[in-house]
Amino acid sequence: QGTRPRHGRHAVFCLHGGMPERDRQLLCPVRRKNSALKGGETSMKWFSKKKAPAPMGSILQSTPRFSESGWCSEFYGLEEQMLYGQLRAAVPVIDAAIGKIVRLTGDFRLVCDSRRFQPQLDAFVREVPVGLTGQSLQCFADSYLDSLLTYGNALGEMLVDPRTGVLTGLQTAPPHCVHIRQGSSVSSREYWLMGESASEMQRIAHPERILFTALNPPAGQPYGISVLRGLPAISRILLRIYECIGQNYDRMGNVRYAVTYKPSGDPAERAYAGERTRQIAKEWSEGMRAGTHGEIRDFVCAGDVDIRVIGSDNALLDTEVPVRQLLEQLIAKLSIPPFLLGLNWSTTERMSTQQADILTSELEYYRRLLEPALRRIGTAFLRLAAAVSVVWSNINLQDETELAQARLWNAQAEEIEQRLAANAAATGKESFS
Repeated sequence: QGTRPRHGRHAVFCLHGGMPERDRQLLCPVRRKNSALKGGETSMKWFSKKKAPAPMGSILQSTPRFSESGWCSEFYGLEEQMLYGQLRAAVPVIDAAIGKIVRLTGDFRLVCDSRRFQPQLDAFVREVPVGLTGQSLQCFADSYLDSLLTYGNALGEMLVDPRTGVLTGLQTAPPHCVHIRQGSSVSSREYWLMGESASEMQRIAHPERILFTALNPPAGQPYGISVLRGLPAISRILLRIYECIGQNYDRMGNVRYAVTYKPSGDPAERAYAGERTRQIAKEWSEGMRAGTHGEIRDFVCAGDVDIRVIGSDNALLDTEVPVRQLLEQLIAKLSIPPFLLGLNWSTTERMSTQQADILTSELEYYRRLLEPALRRIGTAFLRLAAAVSVVWSNINLQDETELAQARLWNAQAEEIEQRLAANAAATGKESFS
């Protein structure tokens, strides 16, 4: 008996621990909201009215969709750098753009103020070992700039012979291997080798041998920002479009046939419809299999047989507009004219000239980032015996004919100016006399 009066009694069942699972399932307790039973008791109604099911509405809710616009914001540090490396491997346009920026930056020459050390400095620039397989300071600068553009930070080290103190080589390293801290003064730095945890970091004994450059670091931050920041989300959409194009061509490009046999109203023909269908399928499969070996067979059958290409009524989606919009975002971020990447978007010659001028300013900015590291290398090689400066070659993105014509016009303008100055001087002397 429960807690209620006798006229309103109800049964109270206590599930026994040794009861089989099959018997437990027969007991389907229905809990009441206002029941106040002891621990382990479960209230249950035996004769309860079945509620009519709620009427089904006419509104259906689809599966919730989650936006992936900010999916790359959760990657920081090593994960972010791995993401940028995978991005270059997955999107050829990004890898080609960074490679062209590195090559278009051009070559350089280290010049010291003492002519006595210039031959030694030139030999060092040509023959300095870089890593295990590289040679020349140009090789180091290319790898250094490639890391700077991809990860936003570039890390290098000057290898010095401990016995002689001579600079014998250079090498580049992944930027995430080193953690930067402020030293005893505002301008000093401390470099720490990263470990599995913060307690396992090791301080580098010679920070003067470390070369580190950051690209557009935020205020108060030592680390820079990659030029690929913001491109993973756009690249993911672009790769998804290409994947869908490949799947559509697998379905529609690889032609598949639907062979339909329609028997007539003759009872005798309908009796053998299944057997004729299996025979048609067998002969059709053998004919298609023979076509893969270069043997052409004709398909001849009697009766009403309909052969159609599956999906022939549907056309592929036009992806030119969305793909171009995504590529425009990529190119705008990388500051590369489209014609340098083989993209023909009906660009006029005047627009190409303006884009080349903009790219020239971008390359000069990257040169300014590389100059401090190159000067430090040259000064370290000469052991502070002479000052070193970097002389870059001219960035040539224009036609040689246009450059020659510009030089001719400049020479003619200079000649006219000198002639006018000479005439003015002669006129002044005559009036004075």
